[in-house]
Amino acid sequence: MHIPSLKEVVSAEEWHLRCELAACYRLAALYGWSDLVFTHISAKLPESVSGAGAHHFLINPYGLMFDEITASSLVKVDEKCNKVIDSPFPVNPAGFVIHSAVHEARADAGCVMHTHTRAGVAVSAQKCGVLAISQQSTFVLGSLAYHDYEGVAFRDDEKPRLQADLGTANFLMLRNHGLLVVGKTVADAFLSMYTFENTCRIQLDAQAGGELIAVNPLIVKGVAEAMRVQTGGLGGAFVWPSLIRKLDRLDLGYSA
Repeated sequence: MHIPSLKEVVSAEEWHLRCELAACYRLAALYGWSDLVFTHISAKLPESVSGAGAHHFLINPYGLMFDEITASSLVKVDEKCNKVIDSPFPVNPAGFVIHSAVHEARADAGCVMHTHTRAGVAVSAQKCGVLAISQQSTFVLGSLAYHDYEGVAFRDDEKPRLQADLGTANFLMLRNHGLLVVGKTVADAFLSMYTFENTCRIQLDAQAGGELIAVNPLIVKGVAEAMRVQTGGLGGAFVWPSLIRKLDRLDLGYSA
């Protein structure tokens, strides 16, 4: 599939974000988090690119697998999911309902990542939700919210309830549906989803193995400082360069 490059069409700042988001899609596919073509990762363009008062976002072209997505194939849309730059690819307006709700409510949402993984959906269907039984779970529980299932999320009237449930949390468990994370950057969102997904996988494995040992609640309260120390205060930016190097060793196609 030939996709004309947008590198000389868009600003350097937008191109950089396009490459980061395309890399995130490729990494999601690499780690087994994709659901054919049915989930989305969105990134908000800064006002320096969109223009004062404008709200523009990058999202995947609907119908492409995550491991096919490139910087140039990403579609730029406004808050109503109207294309800002002409693209031969369709966009899934229904898929943007959840993402637009989060971006609208959270000015700090530079990237919103949503998955339907087997482990994520399984734990989302458990009444107990996320249990404090692993080190990974403590990072999630420090900023976790839940949203009850209302069917396939294509109705705008669900947005206020989703926004209210999310509040200031960075991890959102969509009951009977999957996982969602909010990050200031693409790197932050990826690291959060990596932690969220592993939390769910570990929980399912532990539940199959016998009696569980809970983490002291006081540890959860101090998790923000623990994460700062763990990443040298850099958050997702601490691990992101190594992930890009890993991706580059495998395939440079995402930056086309």
